[in-house]
Parts: sequence; structure tokens; C-alpha cells
Amino acid sequence: MDTRITPLEALDVSAWTNRQLARVEQALSQWVSVDASANLEHHAPADLMAAMRYAVLDGGKRLRPLLVLAAFEAVYSGLAHDYLPTEECDEEIARRGAADSDTLTSAMQTAALRAACAVELIHAYSLVHDDMPCMDNDVLRRGKPTVHVQYGEAVALLAGDALQALAFELLTPQSDAHGSSAAHLIPAPATQAKLCRLLARAAGCAGMAGGQAIDLASVGLHLTQEQLCEMHRLKTGALLRASVMMGAACAEPLPATRQALQRFGAAIGLAFQVVDDILDVTADSSTLGKTAGKDAEQDKPTYVSLMGLEAARAYAQTLHRQALQALAESQLKDTRMLRGLADLVVHRTH
Repeated sequence: MDTRITPLEALDVSAWTNRQLARVEQALSQWVSVDASANLEHHAPADLMAAMRYAVLDGGKRLRPLLVLAAFEAVYSGLAHDYLPTEECDEEIARRGAADSDTLTSAMQTAALRAACAVELIHAYSLVHDDMPCMDNDVLRRGKPTVHVQYGEAVALLAGDALQALAFELLTPQSDAHGSSAAHLIPAPATQAKLCRLLARAAGCAGMAGGQAIDLASVGLHLTQEQLCEMHRLKTGALLRASVMMGAACAEPLPATRQALQRFGAAIGLAFQVVDDILDVTADSSTLGKTAGKDAEQDKPTYVSLMGLEAARAYAQTLHRQALQALAESQLKDTRMLRGLADLVVHRTH
């Protein structure tokens, strides 16, 4: 039997993005649910689940899930085994615990989709908590009232907690009692563990939460560019970088490729925040879907306040070039989707 995995077909970036967004939205709607068809083992109170769905569905750019899926496809294309002898393909498939190439591909694709949704759940939980009165005290998110405004502070706090827990539940699926959950679609235990570690580290004190703590402690202070970069490397960049690395992990990249993708994720993560700071002073609330000018109002250090608007724009372009250079050094066959997302990060208007 020929077990060679063929390369990805040529794809249009916008068509690919729309297709992946539809997949992610459908999966999130299914998994952020107490519907028995979702194969979840819990039955959350209706008001809590309503707040969770309100926080996650029908809004947001979904950049993090797109990065997961684009990185997975880029690494998968690089691993396309058409350049390997058939016997080496068989050895690789056996090493990953799959019966054949189709089973291996299905398990990898399922892992990538679950990782994409898990990252978005962590992002959504962070926004719920970030908007609360004890943090940024914001009332508008994704063009609608924030969760604590809509459901109250206590439910918002619990919804964020529950979304965080659900993210790791998605990364560690198991067959139901009757074995009917398509065991061949369940990622290998080693892959599950690797994804959990990447996400936990990006979300915790060495990542997003740590960066948020620095942000809260920096209000009214003058930070150096190095200090500002470190804060945003954790607060914003860690989860974006993890999105890239989790997608890559689903297809097991070579060490040189992994290092290049880490550089790509780091550059894009920082560029996203620089552009965010720019938009905070150049766009209005209706365009952003959140309160514009909030950083200046709260006297928070930003790239614009530190460098000036034009210098911040130039820095975003520098980071964009660094990201594209990292992709060029990745040795991957097809990085068009990652390049397209890098363009989106830097040239976005909201």
C-alpha cells in the first residue's frame, strides 16, 4: 500500500481563512455547550453556560485559531512524505501510533482543531476577566456589552474560570463508555500532553497572566522600550506564539523548523500589540468593537506613548519583516497562510 502523504493543494488565502473560520465557529458552538451530542461529561448550569457562549461566540477576529491551523498546515506540508521512500513513511506512521496515513492525518487534523478552539477559549476567558472592574473596567467588547455588564460580576468571573478549564478538557479527549467517540480521531497522549504544556505556560505566570500583572503595576509609570516589549511579550505575545507552536506540534516539526516558527510567533505576537496601540489612538470605538482611547485614559504605557505614532508604525513594519524572514528560514514548503496572517496582523484596521 502506498502510504505517501501528498502535498497540500494550492489555496487562496481569503478562501482558506473563511473556510477555517466556519470550522472553528461550528466547533466552538458545539463544544461550548451542554448538549449531549457534544460528548461532554458535565452539565453546567444554564446561566453559566449562557455567559460562556456569550463570551466566545459571534465575535472576534479568531486570529489565534487561524494561527494554529495555518501553522499545522505549513508543517504538515513540510512533512509531506512524497520525498521519502514508502518504507520510511510506514515507520513514521507506526511511530505515531496510527494504523495508516489516513488515520494519522485524521488524528493530526483533529488535534489541530481542538488546539485552535482551546486557544480561543483561553483568549476569551482572559478578555472576560480583563474587562472586569478590578482590572480594566471596560463595558464594551466585540461590539456588545462586556460579560460582567450583561450577566453580573460573579457569573462573569465563573464563566472565565470555566472557559479556562474547558480549554484543557478539549485538549484531552477520550472515548465514551461505549467506545463510540471515534478512537482513531483522538490525538496521541504525547501530543495531548505537549499541547497542554504549551497552552498552560503561555497562559500562566510566565505568559499572559504574568504580563497582565506587569501591566497593572505599570499604570502611570514610564517604561523603557525593553520593559514594554517584555510586558507585551508575556501579556499578548505568549498566547499568539503558543498558537503557532501548538499548530506546529500537531504535525511534529523538525528542530530547525520549530526554532524558525518560534521566531515567527514572537515577531507576530509583538507586532499585534504594536498595531493594537496604534489603533487605540487612530480608530474609533465602533470600528474597534471596544472602547477606543482607553490606554491613554488609564495612563498606561504604550508603544505610541513611548515612541510616537510614526515610529510605532515603523516598528510594526520591522517586526513584520522579521516574521517573514523567519518563515523564509523555516524550510517549509508552503507558508502562504502564515504569511497572509502576518499581513493581516500588521495591516488590520480593527
